[in-house]
Formats: sequence, structure tokens, C-alpha cells
Amino acid sequence: MAKRDYYEVLGTDKSVSAEDLKKAYRKLAVKFHPDKNPGDKAAEESFKELGEAYEALSDPQKRAAYDQYGHAAFDPRARGGGAGRGGGFHDPSDIFREVFGGGGSIFEDLFGGERRDPNGPQRGSDLRYDLEISFLEAAQGCEKEISVTKLDGCEACASTGAEKGSTTKSCPTCGGRGQVISSRGIFSIAQTCPRCEGRGKIIEKPCKVCGGAGRREKTSKIKLKIPAGVDSSARLRSTGNGEAGIRGGAPGDLYVVLHVQQHEIFQREGDDLVCEVPISFVQAALGATVEVPTLTGKAEIRLPAGTQTGSVFRLKGKGIRNVQGYGSGDLHVRVSVEVPTQLNAVQRAKLEEFASLCDANVNPQSKSFFEKAKGFFR
Repeated sequence: MAKRDYYEVLGTDKSVSAEDLKKAYRKLAVKFHPDKNPGDKAAEESFKELGEAYEALSDPQKRAAYDQYGHAAFDPRARGGGAGRGGGFHDPSDIFREVFGGGGSIFEDLFGGERRDPNGPQRGSDLRYDLEISFLEAAQGCEKEISVTKLDGCEACASTGAEKGSTTKSCPTCGGRGQVISSRGIFSIAQTCPRCEGRGKIIEKPCKVCGGAGRREKTSKIKLKIPAGVDSSARLRSTGNGEAGIRGGAPGDLYVVLHVQQHEIFQREGDDLVCEVPISFVQAALGATVEVPTLTGKAEIRLPAGTQTGSVFRLKGKGIRNVQGYGSGDLHVRVSVEVPTQLNAVQRAKLEEFASLCDANVNPQSKSFFEKAKGFFR
């Protein structure tokens, strides 16, 4: 099946801005996340496809390469099968390797830069994993175990790609040069050999398990320690848990991007928390000590008599722990005065009696307002 256009996968077009691209990705990532669709293979594949598309288009250089060359910009043949897989990080300069041959880019060929040995070890691709966690898990820190399907070293051939006792021989297609020359009129163009992928050698008896790749797809369980104080879009690196390297190369890394759920009580503002607490008319008028929630339990605040809606009380150090270790933020409690409803006859009578005893000085804010606005009531 042909790959879908990356812009189509994200539900956008080529004119989309970087910010709108990010919004589109986040919306769909939440929709197709495996944690919300357990056992749904279609959702899992959509999630992988989504991650691959966003990884390509979120980087300006990779997006430019994709806009010009399409999926050929991430052709897996130029990366030994590592690029172009769902969730991987891709190198747009590989398109130049496919056209101009060798291990370097067009710029290296022209200016004499160091070229990568096609027969030497190659580092594995980095991977991305999107993880949704709760507000409290982000605030207090936690441990998570995730399952990642990726290319790991083949155990049957010890990652060599060859059957036991097999040897390598010079590639008959390119004669061991790693490149084939094709003529275009007066021009000759060197291209990477499609048979040996630029290595100049082939394995006589490829491993039956991995087909000579030295790697095969496996699902691994990885434990993550998430520090307290992280927020949405924070990226954690799990070293060595990306795809396996080629020919003894080091493995890539796994980058876990966090998405923090909203909380029903607390709103986060940096390392500070904001919490709105309702109080009664009597508490506001007479003053009171009220209990309020915090991340670690309950605390008390003292309301002075005459507290108004919107008054804010600060509880120092009761906010979010700074992820860099610079202490904790504060909790800001904003109170709102609740108006009594469903009064019985006795309660209504008492309030009416109270109202008859009040003069303008009881409600100074109302008095001040109507004095300023009296010109509008003529």
C-alpha cells in the first residue's frame, strides 16, 4: 500500500503554519493514542503514521525536503532500512546520497567534507513516543512502563546478518565499489548500488530470521522515571532505547514526549497553582477559617471579615516543584462568594430583616459605584 501524504495524515495542507501543524498533531495524537484505544490495531497504526508525519513536517529542513521530494526524502534504502519507519527521526540529506551516491551529502562531495564509511558501523535511528500522564503524576513524579515496537538486534545471527559460518564476498553488481555509474548523454552519474546499498560487499548466506538485515522488529517494555514538575511538551530521553545500530553501531535513543491531562480543581501557571474555592455569604461577611485542597492534602486559610469575591490568598510553597530543583511554586486560592438559593420562609424573613437594618455604609462598593454612576440615571 502506498504511503499517504503527510499533510493528509495530519488533516492539513502545505500552507499550514508550524503552530497550526502542532495543534493538528496534538488533537489527533490524543484521538489515536494506544492508551485510549486498547487493542485497536487500526488506531495504533494511525498513531504511528501520525508520529512519522509530524516528525517529518515539524522540522523546517525536513519539511522543505519533503515538499520538494515527497516520501523519497526519507527513502529507507539510504539509511540501511532505519529511516522512514513510524516514529523515527529522519535525515533529509539522505535524498542527496541517493542521487549523488556515497555516504556523504552533496555539500560534502563539493567541499571535501568527511564522508561516512558505508562499510562501518552506523548508529540506529532515534524514536519518538507520545505519553499521556495525569496532572498529579506530572506534579509529583512517577514511574511508567511503556511498550515500544522497534528494530532490535537479531539474536539468531548476533546482529551480523549472516548465517553461522557464512562469509562476505564482493558485490557482483558494483564490483565492490559500492556505486554504479549510469550515463545521461555527456554526463555520468554515480549512484548507490541498490544490491549492496553502498557497502561493496554482500553476505553469501543471509540470516533466515532477519533476512540479512542484522535487525528485526520486536516489542520491548521500557521503564521510565518521570521527574516531578514536568509539563506538557516536556521531552525525556531514554538513552540506547531507540533502534539498534547497523554492523555494530550504537543504538539510537528514545525520546518520550509528555502530554499532561488537565485537572478538575487546579490550574497551572508555571510552577504556581491557582484554585478557586467557593465560600458562603456568612463566611465572607463575618470572616472564617476555611479548609482548602493542596497537592499534598488540606490546608487552612483565614478569611477576614468583609472578604469579597475574587480575593486571592497565597499559600507559599504549595505549588508545583520546579523540575530543575529550584524550590516549589505557590498555591493561589481565589475565593468566590456563593449566593444562597432555595431559601425557606424563615430564612427569607431573616434576610429581609437584615436588609431593612442595612444602610449605604454596609455595602461601600455599591455606594461608591452608584455615586459615580448617578449621572446616568437622570
